[in-house]
Amino acid sequence: MISDSEVPKKLSKNESIKENSDFLRGTILEGLADDSTGAISADDSQLTKFHGTYLQDDRDLRSERLKQKLGKAFSFMIRIRVPGGVCTPSQWLDVDRLSDEFADGTLKLTTRQAFQLHGVLKSNLKQTIKEINDTLLDTLAACGDVNRNVMCTPTPFESKVHAETLKLSKAISEHLSPQTTSYAEIWLDGERKVINQGEEVEPIYGKTYLPRKFKIAVAVPPRNDVDVFSNDLGFVAIVEDGEILGYNVLVGGGLGMTHGKDATYPRIADVIGFCTPDQVVQLSEEIVKIQRDYGDRSDRRHARLKYTIEDRGIEWFREELNHRLGRVLESAREVSFDATTDRYGWTQDHEDKWHCCLFVEGGRLRDADGVNAKSAIREIAKIHSGDFRLSPNQNLIVARVDDANKAEVEKILTEHGLSDPAKLSGLRLNSIACTALPTCGLALAESERYLPGLVDELEKVIDDLGIRDESIAIRSTGCPNGCGRPYLGEIGLVGKSPGKYNVYLGAGFDGGRLNKLYKPALTNDEIIEELTPVLKRYSDERESGERFGDFCIRAGYVKATVQVVDIGERLLYGSIIRDRIVIEESDGFLRFVFLKKVNLAFIHAYRVSFFIHSCLDNFQLCLGLIPNCPHEKSCGKH
Repeated sequence: MISDSEVPKKLSKNESIKENSDFLRGTILEGLADDSTGAISADDSQLTKFHGTYLQDDRDLRSERLKQKLGKAFSFMIRIRVPGGVCTPSQWLDVDRLSDEFADGTLKLTTRQAFQLHGVLKSNLKQTIKEINDTLLDTLAACGDVNRNVMCTPTPFESKVHAETLKLSKAISEHLSPQTTSYAEIWLDGERKVINQGEEVEPIYGKTYLPRKFKIAVAVPPRNDVDVFSNDLGFVAIVEDGEILGYNVLVGGGLGMTHGKDATYPRIADVIGFCTPDQVVQLSEEIVKIQRDYGDRSDRRHARLKYTIEDRGIEWFREELNHRLGRVLESAREVSFDATTDRYGWTQDHEDKWHCCLFVEGGRLRDADGVNAKSAIREIAKIHSGDFRLSPNQNLIVARVDDANKAEVEKILTEHGLSDPAKLSGLRLNSIACTALPTCGLALAESERYLPGLVDELEKVIDDLGIRDESIAIRSTGCPNGCGRPYLGEIGLVGKSPGKYNVYLGAGFDGGRLNKLYKPALTNDEIIEELTPVLKRYSDERESGERFGDFCIRAGYVKATVQVVDIGERLLYGSIIRDRIVIEESDGFLRFVFLKKVNLAFIHAYRVSFFIHSCLDNFQLCLGLIPNCPHEKSCGKH
C-alpha cells in the first residue's frame, strides 16, 4: 500500500511537456505553418492529442521510402467526439464529406462511439478540424490525458430511459471538458481568454491535466454494450417501473497493459456504491480530481486510475471519495447484465419508431468489393428524419426511422449490397478489431486487416459443427494496449509480433469477467489448429444456454479470472512473476493464489477481508469472506 510520505519519483517527460505547454498551446501553430515537413515536433505531437489528433505515418510505405531515401509518409488521424454516440443526419453528411475531401475516403467507427478520419495531411488539418466544429461536433479531449468521449448505451428500443442516460452522458462530457481557449485559438482562429490577471485556469484538471487518459461509460441493464466494467468510471442505471432511481458507481476498470512489464495489467471495475441522478456530475468531478492528485505521474504505463486503486486500496479510495463529497455513498443496488453484443436488424421502440442496427466489420465504413456501405449511409442520411447512433461494438444504428421511411431505408441498404445481419455468423457479429497497421505506431501485428480473414476460416469450422448461429465474442488488437477490448473477449487475440498473437479464452459474455491467456505467440494456422478442438468440444458438450467463455472454464481450458490484483502472472498475461496475487473463481468460491509470501497488512489493502486456513510460503488457499478484517489480532488464523 502506498504511503504519502514516500519520496516523490521522477516525473515522466509528458508531465514537463504539459507543464510548459501554456495550457496545451506549445508551438502547435508554428508547427502547422512549417511547410518543410508533413510532421510536427515530438512535444507538439503529444499536445495535439488533447486537441483530438495523432501524428501517424503509413507503415506499409516505410521500407520502400527508406530505400528511396525519403522520409516517412506522415499524416494525421482525427478523432471526433460524439458524446453518447448520437449524431444527426446533417452531421453525418458533413463528416462523410470531410472524410472524402481531406481524409482517405473511409470512416472508422470506434469502440468508444466516436468517428475517426485517417490520412489527413498537415496542410489540411486546421481546415478539417474547423469544419468539424462547424457541424457542432468537436475533437477537443477526444484523446489526451483528460476525460475522453463519454459512452452511453445506444439501444433505445430496449428501454424508455435512453433519452435520460444520453442527456446525462452529454452533461458529464460538457462538465469535464478542458476549459483552455487554446483549442479555439489554434483551430478556430479564436482569441485567447485572459482571466485572473493573465493566468488561464483549468478548474478541474489544473496545469498538467491528468496523469493519463480517463474513460467514462453509462450502461442500462440488461445490455452491457458499453463494456462498463472496462472504464475508469462507470454508471449503471437502476431502473424501476420505467424510471431511473439512480446509478451504481463503478471505478478502476481499464484494459491496457504492456508485454513484459509486470506492473501493467487489465482490470475490471469495482462497484463502490450508489448515487442519485443529480449527484452523478459532481461525483464524476471528484473522482477525476482524486486521480489528478494521486495518479502515478512517473510512469505512463502505470498511470491509470486502476493502478491508483490497486496501489492504495479500494477502501482508501472509497474513504477519500466520501471525504471529498461530504457524504457516504449509498450501498449498490442489485443488478445484472446478460450480454455485451448489439441487437441487429430492425426493432421498434415504445414510441413506434424503428431502429436498424447494421454490422460494420472492424468499424470501417467504405465502398469496396461490391458493398457500398459508406454511400448507402450517405443516401439514408439525405432522407432520414431521425438520428444515427454509433455502437460501442463498432456498429451503426439508423435510429428513429418513421414508418413512412422504413421501406426506403431497406431499399437503399439492399441496392448498395449491405448484408442482412441475420445471414452473418454469430462469431462475425460479435467481432471487434482495432485499427492497428498500417497507421497505428504501436501495432505489433495486424488487427483490422487480419480478423475478417481469420473469421472466414473459423466459420468453416463452426459451419461444420453446426454452431454458426451461436454468439461468440472474438476481439482483436495489434498490441497489448487493449483498444479493441480483447481481454473481455471470449476469444481474445493480442498482437505479440508480426503474424503472431497471444490467444486468450474465457471472458464473460456479459462483460463482467476477464479472459485468461490460453496460448502465447501463435501464427494464423496455429490459432485455427488450437481453436478447432475447443470449438468442437463446445459443440458436443455445451450445456443448454452455456456461453463459449463459460464452457472454456468448465472444460478446464483456462481458470476463471474474477479480478487480477497487481498481476504479472505469466500464465495470465505473459509477464514475470513477482509478489503477486491472482483471484480466481471456482465452484462458487473465490480462490486467492499467492505466488510468493506476502504479509497480512498488504493483503488487507487489496479489497477483501477473509479467514486464512493455512500458512505456507508458497500456497493456494480457499478463503471465506467476512465483513471485517481481523488481521491486526495476529492470532495465527487470520
